[in-house]
Amino acid sequence: MSNIPYKTYLEESEMPKQWYNVRADMKNKPAPLLNPGTHKPMTAEELSVVFCDELVQQELNDTDAYIDIPEEIREFYKMYRPSPLVRAYCLEKALGTPAKIYYKFEGNNTSGSHKLNSAIAQAYYAKKQGLKGVTTETGAGQWGTALSMACAYFGLDCKVFMVKVSYEQKPFRREVMRTYGASVTPSPSETTNVGRKILAEHPGTTGSLGCAISEAVEVAVGSEGYRYVLGSVLNQVLLHQSVIGLECKAAFEKIGVKPDMIIGCAGGGSNLGGLIAPFMGEKLRGEADYRIIAVEPASCPSLTRGKYAYDFCDTGMVCPLAKMYTLGSGFIPSPNHAGGLRYHGMSSTLSQLYDDGLMEARSVEQTSVFEAAQFFARTEGILPAPESSHAIRAAMDEAIKCKETGEEKTILFGLTGTGYFDMVAYQKYNDGEMTDYIPTDEDLAKGFAGLPEI
Repeated sequence: MSNIPYKTYLEESEMPKQWYNVRADMKNKPAPLLNPGTHKPMTAEELSVVFCDELVQQELNDTDAYIDIPEEIREFYKMYRPSPLVRAYCLEKALGTPAKIYYKFEGNNTSGSHKLNSAIAQAYYAKKQGLKGVTTETGAGQWGTALSMACAYFGLDCKVFMVKVSYEQKPFRREVMRTYGASVTPSPSETTNVGRKILAEHPGTTGSLGCAISEAVEVAVGSEGYRYVLGSVLNQVLLHQSVIGLECKAAFEKIGVKPDMIIGCAGGGSNLGGLIAPFMGEKLRGEADYRIIAVEPASCPSLTRGKYAYDFCDTGMVCPLAKMYTLGSGFIPSPNHAGGLRYHGMSSTLSQLYDDGLMEARSVEQTSVFEAAQFFARTEGILPAPESSHAIRAAMDEAIKCKETGEEKTILFGLTGTGYFDMVAYQKYNDGEMTDYIPTDEDLAKGFAGLPEI
């Protein structure tokens, strides 16, 4: 066996003191958010109606490569960070591959995922601004759980709109949020104007992240002392999540290893953007090269089958317009079990990087994903989240290719969280009741038809 350890930890003193802003090194900057009424770039003043003031500044900042992490956030990070970089020796052996496989494990906190990295930052800035509380959406529930924890820490009210299918599939995740003091509403709901409108147009809908975003924004804008916070997609979120990649890079340097390829699941982009950030920075600056692969569900293939265009970030069309790879804000994904990846669009930053040919994308079907998840659980001992398992599927596929070619590639993937609240999904797979859904071109055309003309 190699003398490389199973797990590489950084010391607390080695944790990042600054977030890395990949946009500063991008030659082609992400296109600006547009006002849906005027189609002109959103100003800080306009965005501050929805978002916290300092978060607005982070959202619009595409020049500063490094932004200081406030001391209070770094102290909170110490409760569960630095997270381990793990060598998957058992998985390598089971696959019989010459590839070296590593994963960055982000599930070692109560929220069970990487989402807490941004949740605590956004709650901090809300508290600093003197707000009463925040509103948000959540898909599978990891983000809602993380935000409810962060709000409890700072004494803020937290209103969560949870995608209806996940609300029903994952009752225990819902109860964790309530335990931390959050109110949780299945979306779309009858409690908002936009929710009632969506239900009237799509009776019996199982919901989507786009629907839940619309409801959360409506409540935030209409409630004094509240702002809306988002768990993915936005530039500010990718900035906060850069702690993942920064720790990864430092841990690799500590053991004298360099990855050849970096793989992450892709829904809105928070995990993938955070994981690849410093590596992409090296690539952009011409200092190193990496093969970067985004993995998304075949049922919601925004990168692989979407259009690169300005679109609404939400189904109710109340949010700013973002230029991104999108399936159309009216696209309602099938109720697959990777709730955190059921978003119609992709981060504008990642969309620009993908369009510039700096990273790849592929889609995978959910039965194949759960096959990989089960194999990983049996070999590495961690039950992975369905979202994370998309990256596991691709990492295993690449490792098998190395076995066929004899190449000794070093593969890094993001293990974004654990799947212990996803047992309904695992039950469906184990009982042989899980099916795959791939939207037809006609299905996608309906979503594309609603794209705004810019």
